[in-house]
Amino acid sequence: MRIIPAIDIIEGKCVRLSKGDYNTKKIYNENPLEVAKNFEAHGIQNLHLVDLDGAKSKHIVNHKILEEIASKTGLKVDFGGGLKTDKDLKIAFECGANQITGGSIAVKDPETFKSWLQKFGSEKIILGADANNEKIAVSGWQEESTKELIPFIQEYQQEGVNYVICTDISKDGMLEGPAFELYQRILKETTSEDKELNLIASGGISTFSELPKLAELGCEGTIIGKAIYEGRIQLKELEKFILNN
Repeated sequence: MRIIPAIDIIEGKCVRLSKGDYNTKKIYNENPLEVAKNFEAHGIQNLHLVDLDGAKSKHIVNHKILEEIASKTGLKVDFGGGLKTDKDLKIAFECGANQITGGSIAVKDPETFKSWLQKFGSEKIILGADANNEKIAVSGWQEESTKELIPFIQEYQQEGVNYVICTDISKDGMLEGPAFELYQRILKETTSEDKELNLIASGGISTFSELPKLAELGCEGTIIGKAIYEGRIQLKELEKFILNN
């Protein structure tokens, strides 16, 4: 299972929110590159970079930070937040994104999202399936859609989606543990003889002991944010986990 720390950006700074609420913003570092280099120094190879300004303004905003991290570290960056047009995607990939995550766009403009899948392939395009009460949330989690979480994932599996990041918003930033039962159900209902989903768990990770459980469930990766920044999970522990897996 891949360990994927998160860096969320507002006004160029590394922040965390609780349940996606911008009013709960807490700044952890004013230099995202410094944070990324520290992750890399502990053997981490992947990074989840979220442009929260972009998510709110509905177009890419913090691409310069993406470019800086991608050019000055060896981290494989998956980038999301505000990617709405082919132009946004072009900027993200030109600035060094290894993968991009599309969430709101997959709900509001499915034809564009499907065209990205066809053009760039399922290894480059991640479906962002973030949910409240198992209903997909959009626009930086400011709105709830009528889309049911598991049918939404299944629908996009038919279109060739291979990677899905799923956040249970009620758990995000709360440090109360991830949605184990939900992930188990998603994996059960999206796995068959001819297809297997790369599910990336996100939201609520609070202790190191939760990571082996997520790996055992069959999650392909897990995104960790606040638990690292609040010192609940040490980078040394993650380094050891990566070395042993």
